Amino acid sequence: MAKKVAQKKAPARKSRAKAPVEEEVVLDAEAEEEVKATRASGKSLVIVESPAKAKTINKYLGKAFVVRASMGHIRDLPKGKFGIDMEHGFDPQYTAIKGKQKVIAELKRLSAAAKAVYLAPDMDREGEAIAWHLREALELDESKTFRVVFNEITKNAILGAFETPGKLDMNKVDAQQARRVLDRIMGYKLSPLLWKKVAKGLSAGRVQSVAVRLIVEREREIRAFVREEFWRVTAYFELDGHKFHAELKRIGETRIDKNLDRKMAEELVAKIGGSPLLLAELEDKPKSRPPTPPFTTSQLQQKAATMLRFSAKKTMMLAQQLYEGVEVPGEGSVGLITYMRTDSTRVSQDAITDVRKLITSRFGEAYLPANPNQFRTKSKGAQEAHEAIRPTDAARAPEVLKAALTEDQLKLYTLIWNKFVSSQMKPGLATITTAAFVFGDARFVAQGEVEVFDGCTRVFGAAAVRPPSAKDAEGEERDSDAAHQSLPKSLKTGLNYKPNKVDPTEHWTQPPPRFSEATLVKELEKKGIGRPSTYAAIISTIQERGYVTSEQRKFAATELGELVIDLLVQHFGDVINTDFTASMETDLDEVENGHRVWQDVVKNFNDVFMKDLDKAEIDMKNWKREPTLSDKLCDKCGAPMAVLFNKRGKFLGCSKYPECKNTMGVDGPRPAREVVATDKICEKCSKPMVIRSGSRGRFIACTGYPKCKNTASVDDNGEVIKPKETGIACDKCQSPMVVKSSRRGPFLACSAYPKCRNAKPLPDELREKPKDTGIVCDKCGKPMVEKMSRWGKPFIACTGYPECKNTKKVGEEAEKSEEPAEARTSDGDV
Repeated sequence: MAKKVAQKKAPARKSRAKAPVEEEVVLDAEAEEEVKATRASGKSLVIVESPAKAKTINKYLGKAFVVRASMGHIRDLPKGKFGIDMEHGFDPQYTAIKGKQKVIAELKRLSAAAKAVYLAPDMDREGEAIAWHLREALELDESKTFRVVFNEITKNAILGAFETPGKLDMNKVDAQQARRVLDRIMGYKLSPLLWKKVAKGLSAGRVQSVAVRLIVEREREIRAFVREEFWRVTAYFELDGHKFHAELKRIGETRIDKNLDRKMAEELVAKIGGSPLLLAELEDKPKSRPPTPPFTTSQLQQKAATMLRFSAKKTMMLAQQLYEGVEVPGEGSVGLITYMRTDSTRVSQDAITDVRKLITSRFGEAYLPANPNQFRTKSKGAQEAHEAIRPTDAARAPEVLKAALTEDQLKLYTLIWNKFVSSQMKPGLATITTAAFVFGDARFVAQGEVEVFDGCTRVFGAAAVRPPSAKDAEGEERDSDAAHQSLPKSLKTGLNYKPNKVDPTEHWTQPPPRFSEATLVKELEKKGIGRPSTYAAIISTIQERGYVTSEQRKFAATELGELVIDLLVQHFGDVINTDFTASMETDLDEVENGHRVWQDVVKNFNDVFMKDLDKAEIDMKNWKREPTLSDKLCDKCGAPMAVLFNKRGKFLGCSKYPECKNTMGVDGPRPAREVVATDKICEKCSKPMVIRSGSRGRFIACTGYPKCKNTASVDDNGEVIKPKETGIACDKCQSPMVVKSSRRGPFLACSAYPKCRNAKPLPDELREKPKDTGIVCDKCGKPMVEKMSRWGKPFIACTGYPECKNTKKVGEEAEKSEEPAEARTSDGDV
């Protein structure tokens, strides 16, 4: 255990820099009235992060409190400016986030008028930091400012928290502040180096770069992998109408795994011929399938990814909604799960008591263990004061909430409810039967499983007890031999059994699989990189930066990602590695526990990083000045084209830059786009119109461009697609209103534009519902529908959007349907 160091604690932190003068924000009349009412009635102010949370909490606190939302963070390090005083203890220079001035002004007026102020953001580091920023920005009187934390948004938890309010935990604030400063130092110092050496717009992150490195290294393992052939021999039996199989496991003293070649396999099969095999051993063993603990954050993200195909980001968004409160008929806004950022498997005694009552009433005494099941938290440095993710009330079974939740909310809630209830049930019991057949020195083994008692698997339903795959109801791997068969009860040792056939089959070793979201989260957790609350952000960031792509739900590194990681590992290998990053996470935990000073942690990192940075400024290859030349020539000056990069990836640029600024894609110059003359005249400038082709299809445009930018969408026959008439008159000029399209979708616009610029949202009755096509998505299996693009052209899209973004042109789906079924089989996850 880390020894607590003596440290001189700084007083409540204020930014060294003077806060910028903010323009006065005038509150509207309603807000002013609320301030007066708060002052007159002596109400207390409660500040949370989100309106949903505010609504749920307000219901329990009653009229003596005013509950308001800060809408997340209100202060942060400045944009476009480093914002850290490196000469004075890494002091951060916080400023109000753009657009939050009105929120700050209203909260400041309300807090000044309130009897007391309760800061109630989430209970993790980020929530503590939000509470501290609120205290600093609102200039709260510490004597009347309190911190309240709760693990669930229920009446008892809320009232209990307000009965025993505390003060801010500055250790948590320091830990979050250290993380923010570390990330700012690396981002602001390293990104300009990448801009100078590789391409503008690139960035690198302290934790995200390590995650990309894992993906790059796995990609190279896959490329370097050499497939090797191996053979298996399987004997197939049928006894009393019962089919089963046994696999060759041993020849003499040699264990057969992936070391059997074709010659040996075929020789053995020929030797056996039509001979029977002797059943030498038959053994029954009991098998217990104990319940697993309720979810931690990382486990929830992994299971939601494998079972529901949710991204980590989507899982956390849905979990946040369930935590903060959902409208339940007859109850109002109700928090349905406990806090969703946790690495603890602990469960409160009250929750255990409630779920044990539910198990007895719903499943019977036979499923209830004599004593509650206890689980040990695996995560190093886990917050045992937190609880696992569980329903706030186990009596709210998923079927009860169908009308209150969206489809995806219900799926996630069901996953959480099932896991929690099963965690307090008795183990499932089965009998594993192992039969060993011999022929000479060849030993074949068959395994079968018979369920004796479903136990904790009961909660998942009958289909989940023995699924068709080698995964159980929770997605855990099962014994692959036993998962698919049971053995006949009439088998007896000492008897010969003739197989229907003995088959040799060819197999190939497989490369390590690419990371999925679930396996990447698992790897990050295993190596101690990041924390449960940061996994979703890490995964989103590495995709947004263009360093990795996700294909069929598996991550692959891009060329840009590989190039950047190679440079970072070469010049910052002592920072961009799993051990160093994991040790930094441990240091941050030590800060949170009060065992380390946050400035010391930042200094240790900064000393190593700046030394590497100074060296890299000199030694890192400049890909802009020393590019690799391709085999393609410039179509403008004939010089070789150089391989260059920008934040979107690789492209080719003329090696004679800046004399020649020609660029092209890696496949060479694009073919000239077709321009088709028409007999149409521009109604704006009277010049001829032509049909051009763009990245989004064909359109008609004025030849007077760029002075005249008149364009319109055209159909396949080159006819202008006219705006759809609505029969609605403009309320400003009485001209007909038509349906037009923009990047945000269709809207109502006046046909007299540009004289009249009246526009309105499209009424629901005019919105076209997607047309059912009867086609199934060849990527995820969900139905596909016909939609209209914002340019007025139909296309086919998957209803699984945004998880599945599969689209097709109208008519393309007919071509696809002509293919044989096996040609359309997805190569997705098994």
